[in-house]
Amino acid sequence: MGIPSEDVVLIQLPKDPSEPTVVTVNCPDKPGLGCDLCRTLLEFGLSITRADFSTDGRWCYIVFWLVPNSCKIDWESLKNRLLSMCPSCLVPFFYFNYQQGDGNGSSTHSSSVYLLKLCCLDRKGLLHDVTKILSELEFSIQRVKVMTTPDGRVMDLFFITDGMELLHTKKRRDDTKEHLIAVLGIYCISCELQLAGPEYESLKALPSLPPAVEEELFTYELASKEASSKELKSDLMTLKKASVTVDNWLSPALTLLQIQCVDQKGLFYDILRTSKDFDFQIAHGRFSSSVKGYRNLDLFIRQANGKKIVDPKHQNVLCSRLKEEMLHPFRVIIVNRGPDTELLVANPVESSGKGRPRVFYDVTLALKMLGICIFSAEIGRHSASDRQWEVYRFLLDDSHEFPLTSNQARNQLVDRVRRILMGW
Repeated sequence: MGIPSEDVVLIQLPKDPSEPTVVTVNCPDKPGLGCDLCRTLLEFGLSITRADFSTDGRWCYIVFWLVPNSCKIDWESLKNRLLSMCPSCLVPFFYFNYQQGDGNGSSTHSSSVYLLKLCCLDRKGLLHDVTKILSELEFSIQRVKVMTTPDGRVMDLFFITDGMELLHTKKRRDDTKEHLIAVLGIYCISCELQLAGPEYESLKALPSLPPAVEEELFTYELASKEASSKELKSDLMTLKKASVTVDNWLSPALTLLQIQCVDQKGLFYDILRTSKDFDFQIAHGRFSSSVKGYRNLDLFIRQANGKKIVDPKHQNVLCSRLKEEMLHPFRVIIVNRGPDTELLVANPVESSGKGRPRVFYDVTLALKMLGICIFSAEIGRHSASDRQWEVYRFLLDDSHEFPLTSNQARNQLVDRVRRILMGW
């Protein structure tokens, strides 16, 4: 009744490099599976150009057309990661126990968190270069604490999990340290990697934010506050054209959501994350190719009880949240922290507790491109507006190349960070 595991995830590489790679997933369904798969694709630096998916609530069939954002993709490793998320296919689906997860489509097993301690000589772009190495090695950064000392040294504390689930082996740890030391070269003073201790829990909560900063960061109307440069105003005017239409007439058993919005990085993940958070099931869906920078999605959905969504209040709340995720998946602001300048970036956390991949990577990339040095950085969780957020705080060094004293420079920084995050 089952199917061989090698047929659960199929990856068809294109003959022409200009064509997308096609990934097919065919396995028993579970709540939030589509969101989990999209999060992994985003983590690997892949863009979804098209997608088709179908499920009867017990078995699902999904096809992704993917384009890499970088040329270095380990497709075999990606296949193994996707396989690890799929429920067992070697037994009939009607024997599959849906209670194995946490109710949000996540396994009850959680990866062990390890602490990477790096002491380096400071230089521009160092933090992003380390982040890039960790990404290429398939590590996910859960928390980070970066401190610069007066003598020009940097102490980086990365709390990481291993996508390959091999950090418990001495070989994986030794290979990781050797690779970091080799790539960083003369800038690396010391490198240690060990299982994280109680200090990890102490870094989960960020120092409290001033009320004015919290209001600016987490208020949905922030979009209008950010629109201070011509480029950003243009982007926001385009984003405001996003629309979500509900149709309960086309199907006798399903509600149709028709979505149109500007194309952006992680769009499909954001929409499936919302479906997971709201606990509605997508029976059929199509994520169409981008046309003149716009995306069209048709989603046939039902509630967890199998019924259509007919309550107008429920419809309005769902549509409002979907538009919020399309219009404003990130919050990016600059504030004064005493005499210093602080960049804050926030994005919502999944109901399962998982954060969005590659945010730290993208922000450090934007800062490196602008030649801005990072004096300190940290990642933590913050509760606001009845949601949990992952907040990234960067204390920035002023430089002659990019002085942060003028409003124009600050707007340019916010603009660049936001564009990198959105994939524009």
